[in-house]
Amino acid sequence: MNILIGLDIGGTKIMAAAANEGGEILRRLRADTPLDLQEGLSLLKKLAARLRENNRIIAIGAAIGGPLEHNSGVVSPLHQPQWRSVPLKNIMETQFRCHFVVDVDTNVAALGEYKFGKETASRLLYLTLSTGMGGGFLIDGKIYRGAGGVHQEAGHQSIHFCCARPERVQCECGARDCLEALVSGNGIRRIYGKPAEKLTEEEWEEVGYNLGQGLRNLATLYAPEVIVLGGGVAVGAGEKLLRPARATLHAHLKIVPAPQVRLSRLGYDSALIGAIALAMEGGSEGAGV
Repeated sequence: MNILIGLDIGGTKIMAAAANEGGEILRRLRADTPLDLQEGLSLLKKLAARLRENNRIIAIGAAIGGPLEHNSGVVSPLHQPQWRSVPLKNIMETQFRCHFVVDVDTNVAALGEYKFGKETASRLLYLTLSTGMGGGFLIDGKIYRGAGGVHQEAGHQSIHFCCARPERVQCECGARDCLEALVSGNGIRRIYGKPAEKLTEEEWEEVGYNLGQGLRNLATLYAPEVIVLGGGVAVGAGEKLLRPARATLHAHLKIVPAPQVRLSRLGYDSALIGAIALAMEGGSEGAGV
C-alpha cells in the first residue's frame, strides 16, 4: 500500500501520522521533543519507520518552526536551540528514499485549514499562538512567500502594547516590543509567571488587547477575508482571548474592512493535517521505498 507521512515537529512535542493517498489518516504517534539534536533526528526516523510498517512511503511532509530555507530544506527552528542549519530534507530523503517537503509550521497549518478545514476564503491568514507565535498567508490556496522565498514573521511585528509588567516583555528573537513576546505561551509564562491556562479574566483582557493590536496591523497590511487562530494558547482560551482581541481589532481598524476572526476548525491538528496535505502535493515526485 502507498502511504503519506506527516510530521509536526514542535518545540515540546512531535506528532506524526500515516495517511492514504486521499489524505485519510490511518495511524498516529506522538512523542516529546528531545532537547538534543541527534536524539531528535533519531526520533523522527523511528516514528516514520513505525508508521511505514510494510507499506511504501511515497512522500513525507513536515511542519517545523522557522526560520528555514524552503527550497533546500535546511531548518533552524527558533524554539529548538540545538537545531541550527540542519539539512533535514537531505537527511530524511537519504533515510527513506522518497520526496520530503518541509515548511514553516504556520504555512503548513494554513494549508491544512484550506484543504481539510473547509476554509474557502481566497485571502486566508492563519495565526498560531503556541510556544511561540507565527502566521501563514494563503492566496487562492497557495502559500504567499516574501522576496527570495523568505517567510514573513507575523509574531515579530512591534505593537503599541498594554502590559502591567512591561519589564518582563522580552522576545527570544532579540527585538523589542514583539507581539510574540506578549501573546505566546512562552511570553505569557514570562510576563505573568504562570501558564496560559492559569490566567485570570483580567489578564486575558490584557493579552487579548495586545493580540487585537497585532490583528489590526495584519488586517491593514494583508486585507484578508478570514483570520484563523490555532495553537494551544488560542484553542485553549477560546472566547476569553478572542472576545477582547476582536473588540480591539474593530475599535482600531480603519479604512480596510475587518476580517472574520475565528478559531481553527482542525484544533490542535492543523499543522499535522497540513503536513499530510504538503506530502500529497509532493507525492507525485516521490521515489518511494
